Amino acid sequence: MDKAFTDTLRPHLRYLQPDQPLQPADRLRDLGLNSMQAIDLVFDIEDNLGVQLPDDQLTDANFETAATLWAAVQAAGADELVNR
Repeated sequence: MDKAFTDTLRPHLRYLQPDQPLQPADRLRDLGLNSMQAIDLVFDIEDNLGVQLPDDQLTDANFETAATLWAAVQAAGADELVNR
């Protein structure tokens, strides 16, 4: 996972402590992400990473863990942005 991605994700995870590292397998709901925050997160991903997640990718499965969301972001084109 990329730092820009984790920096975008962290503010939406209210149960993740500031000094706690975000692990790929961390379940986002367990860290405090709810459906309303997920909508805000999608907008932040668009603004901060320059990637628009297609509607068909806005699924519970893609928001399950940090790794599954990162995979969806990469599939939507963020790999070009963050791996420059």
